[in-house]
Amino acid sequence: MVSDTSTERMQPTFGEYFSKNIREYGLLIALVVIMLLFQVLTGGILFKPVNLTNLVLQNSFIVIMALGMLLIIVAGHIDLSVGSIVAFIGGISAIMLVKWQMHFVLVVPLCLILGAMMGAAQGYWVAYQKIPAFIVTLAGMLVFRGSTYIALGNRPIGPFPKDFQLLSTGFIPDLLGFMGPISFTSPWMQFQQYIFDPRTWAFSWPDPQFVMATWTINNVFALAVVLLAVLLMVYSGFRARRANDRHQTENEPYTFFLVQMIVTAIVTIALGFQLSTYRGLPNVLVVMGVLIALYTFLTTRSTIGRRIYAMGGNEKAAKLSGINTERLTFYTFVNMGALAGLAGMIIAARLNSATPKAGVGFELDVIAACFIGGASASGGVGKITGAVVGAFIMGVMNNGMSIMSIGIDYQQLVKGLVLLAAVYFDVYNKKKG
Repeated sequence: MVSDTSTERMQPTFGEYFSKNIREYGLLIALVVIMLLFQVLTGGILFKPVNLTNLVLQNSFIVIMALGMLLIIVAGHIDLSVGSIVAFIGGISAIMLVKWQMHFVLVVPLCLILGAMMGAAQGYWVAYQKIPAFIVTLAGMLVFRGSTYIALGNRPIGPFPKDFQLLSTGFIPDLLGFMGPISFTSPWMQFQQYIFDPRTWAFSWPDPQFVMATWTINNVFALAVVLLAVLLMVYSGFRARRANDRHQTENEPYTFFLVQMIVTAIVTIALGFQLSTYRGLPNVLVVMGVLIALYTFLTTRSTIGRRIYAMGGNEKAAKLSGINTERLTFYTFVNMGALAGLAGMIIAARLNSATPKAGVGFELDVIAACFIGGASASGGVGKITGAVVGAFIMGVMNNGMSIMSIGIDYQQLVKGLVLLAAVYFDVYNKKKG
């Protein structure tokens, strides 16, 4: 009886749990609100299948690099060179594919290894020579950018073979094509695009209308994969909850858990349905999903992940407890270099050309995604899901404001204010705690 009472007391109420995890769930709510806002302001364009596909393609490389950048920030460092690595690896892949006529099966792993070596070159100075990462990666940004200009001869190289382009522009084929396409008609709320005049800050507000829309599922396999992913998510959620009950550890309130599962399932199925009405799941979305799952496991379930968080929280204490902090720091930069190399190939494949100016400013978007997603500038704090959500917040804002024809000047202003607000929120929570 005593243990049951103590277990019940361990379980927080709905309000207590939400306030304790306000940063994580607040980000998800913010992403949903921003998407709904731009869906209205763009007259329904944001959620169109073609635009959702473009949104994935435009932000996949930011998400992929944010996974590596999060580990570096959690470890207490920063990497300013990722944009230049993107450009250099894109250029080298172009030289291998176009000039040397190498097969893409060889080019992809070789470029990943080269990216890892570029990360290792910087990680050595940070980890073993104790030079601040800001200085090392700033130097790397300049060196790798200059090397890109030299390698490409200040000229773009392309086009790429069709097989290599599939890395970024290809789609998973419909393995259940014998079942489709499937068409049906249902009510749909149609928006007229809201018009915004930045000179007067005035909106026009036409009323939405209900219409009968015809939907055609062109890729049945894509929808089946999304439904299976939702079932696995729900199953793993209930399984983890039962495991926490067995070990008498803290569980989120059951009502909160159910709401979270239902909302996540509805949003995932809706997005998957929209993609299935176009061309299905982009290859890069699958790559991104696998990497997100892998790095989530790495940061939450593995020894090396726990050690990175321990090192970022207190490096001296981690070292005294037997953690090889130098080697761990070195590995985080090697990992970042490999992911930046992958992003460089994805961007080159999408543009069908490698240019010396590729990747300019990408490091700022990647770092901003991590900080918006809850990573702490002082290290030791941050989640993979937060970095992914932060990347998509940036991506949705960019995409939505571009659809609304808002100039790059206002876009930069809004992104800067959002980043500042995110960092301030982190500092405020620390002071409050």
